[in-house]
Amino acid sequence: MFKRCKRLESVQKERASENWEYLRSIGIEERKLPHIVSKCPKILALGLNEKLMPMVQCLATLGTRPTEVASAIVKFPHILSHSVEEKLCPLLAFFQAMGVPEKQVGKIVLLNPRLISYSIESKLTETVNFLASLGLTREGTIGKVLAKNPFIMGYSVEKRLRPTSEFLKSLGLAEVDIQKVVMNFPEVLCRDVNKILRHNFNFLKSCRFNHGQIAKLVTGYPPVLIKSINNSLKPRIRFLIDIMGRQLDEAADYPDFFRHSLKKRLERRYKLLSQRNLSCSLSEMLDCDQKKFLLKFGLTRGFT
Repeated sequence: MFKRCKRLESVQKERASENWEYLRSIGIEERKLPHIVSKCPKILALGLNEKLMPMVQCLATLGTRPTEVASAIVKFPHILSHSVEEKLCPLLAFFQAMGVPEKQVGKIVLLNPRLISYSIESKLTETVNFLASLGLTREGTIGKVLAKNPFIMGYSVEKRLRPTSEFLKSLGLAEVDIQKVVMNFPEVLCRDVNKILRHNFNFLKSCRFNHGQIAKLVTGYPPVLIKSINNSLKPRIRFLIDIMGRQLDEAADYPDFFRHSLKKRLERRYKLLSQRNLSCSLSEMLDCDQKKFLLKFGLTRGFT
């Protein structure tokens, strides 16, 4: 390791070995240590008692499983080079001020440890201000969004989040609809308009969904804009039309059609109904668990 990284040549081997052993002792697999050190060479030069141990001990209080801290360090080794007092504590306080439940605050940091490297004043506050501009309240709602998808704070407001929200508006979504998208499916807001969202929109148009129907689909089930076309959307639309013999407007009226598993739910339930020559709406067919479905259509015989 010392030969491969010149920056470690001046490090006292005794300290480096001590830090290496400490990282191993907290659950980091030895095969992953070279990767960690290559990402953050100074990790072997940091004071064990002054820097590494305080951060690890503090992170350990945030998690519920011993492996969470090791996993966070593997994801972002530089977290160990930051100060507990100057960076981690203010970050935790920031999330608490946003209304993030105390139990969720630690999970946010451990899931996306890179957050500790962001400036609260410029980076994180900018994201919060943008979410507030969409009509989300700072007292709790924004905190829930941040807890649901901590990675949203890593995206540029001007290059990613705002263009995506403007695209949703162009589809005909009202402000309240966009708020629901952000609260329930924040990952949609994080996706690239030109590479993903517009691509899915154009596919739906090519399937003969009109603009109003697409707006209904996105409002009802926003992930329709980020689902894989070949692995998710196309097979379901083909099944809806070619196998079930239904019309596109039925899916537009029930956007959750695209949420259900093709193999485990759509195909199995359609087969059961077809065998009994039973007909129903998509929502009646899909919007219940298996037990209720069998009871609803008198299909319990042979399934108990």
